[in-house]
Amino acid sequence: MKILHVTPHLPPDQAANALLPFHLGEWARERGDEAHFLAHPPAAGERPQPDVTWMPRTKRTFAQRVFRTGSLGGSVRIRRTLDTLLRDVDVVHVHSNGLLPEVSALAAKKAGKPVVLTLYGTEIWHYRPKFAVDLFTKAYRRADAVTFYSQGLLKHAEELGLGRPGCFTIYPPVAPSFRFHDDRAMRDARAALDVVVDSLLVNVKRLHPLAGQRYLLQALPTVLRQHPRTHLVICGTGALLPELKALARSLGVESHVTFAGLVDNAVVARYCAAADLFMLPSVLEALPTVAVEALASGTPVISSDNPGGVELNGVFGDDVKVVPREHPGALAHAIVAALAEKRRTRADTQAAIETRFRAGAIAGQYWEIYRGVTRGTR
Repeated sequence: MKILHVTPHLPPDQAANALLPFHLGEWARERGDEAHFLAHPPAAGERPQPDVTWMPRTKRTFAQRVFRTGSLGGSVRIRRTLDTLLRDVDVVHVHSNGLLPEVSALAAKKAGKPVVLTLYGTEIWHYRPKFAVDLFTKAYRRADAVTFYSQGLLKHAEELGLGRPGCFTIYPPVAPSFRFHDDRAMRDARAALDVVVDSLLVNVKRLHPLAGQRYLLQALPTVLRQHPRTHLVICGTGALLPELKALARSLGVESHVTFAGLVDNAVVARYCAAADLFMLPSVLEALPTVAVEALASGTPVISSDNPGGVELNGVFGDDVKVVPREHPGALAHAIVAALAEKRRTRADTQAAIETRFRAGAIAGQYWEIYRGVTRGTR
């Protein structure tokens, strides 16, 4: 089988819609299938890869962004590139939204190719119906199958009037580097990071208002009164860094917080293993892969009641504690209670990780959908 992945991102970008296509390509090659990519160059600069066709980004006007209409010139360039790429493709897997995925999905359908569309969160959370049918809605309706990163995301699509046959929930994969650490292995991981504290809290998210790091910092003074040798590590970059650093100083917790910046996934795995708690104070999440990675490492999660956190609580029970979002007091209370009775995740959490979130399980679900759409059964 030959699969064309169309995605706005590829590594070294760290977005979910960069990592999943990359992994699907690796898994396809391991199976003996072929995978090619059509993608925008990464923000950090494109990598010379023979299996990638890079498509420069097209800037849309304000009106085009508001009304979700495509750039005519950009659409023409994308279609010309696809004329060659679509000739011997068995299935086109389109990731997320934007001019490149939307135009590609419609061009593939016009060429008689089956299309699978994967949605990660923002495409649905920020969806607003328009008077005229826009490119995204056309691509969504005409795809042979649509996969969602979470059941909550699929449900929200239905509530928006986007219900349709051929919709599936497939959770994000967790890499093998995120493996269970018992108490002793957790302490070894902490020592390897040269972190000498009684309690370690870790957050891994882009520094953005929706990630909620502000509420975590505001909760920290209360936590420190009960557990003074607690340290918080925040991995991620973003425009909010100066503001969050200033907030930490004003709260008097600056010495208890490390802003680690953008770190390699292998380092993220070490932090997840070394932590007593993984913190997810996000205002909005579809299915937070970083939280599942922490659970796979043996670290319990405290999440706000964003949709993804609530869904993880349903899957993993009290290994994912849920508190009201944008509520530093509730967050602090949950942290204090959890640090008073530290533990690693339960055995049934590890079993769920292995059966529902590892590469083999995820790849198998996508291959089943690929077989279905190429046989015209989905």
